[in-house]
Amino acid sequence: MLKSIWKDEEGLTTVEYALLMALLVVAAISVWTTFGGKVKESVSSSTNAFSNTLAS
Repeated sequence: MLKSIWKDEEGLTTVEYALLMALLVVAAISVWTTFGGKVKESVSSSTNAFSNTLAS
């Protein structure tokens, strides 16, 4: 009976998916904190340049 439980890999995929999802969340948060301000500045700069071009 113990061998059959040890060899059962059905629950293993659930754990693997949970770990993969956690890794993706950590990566997304890291990217957001690193590049979020830079993207905001870039969009703001582009908006200002576009507005100035239309005003001219």
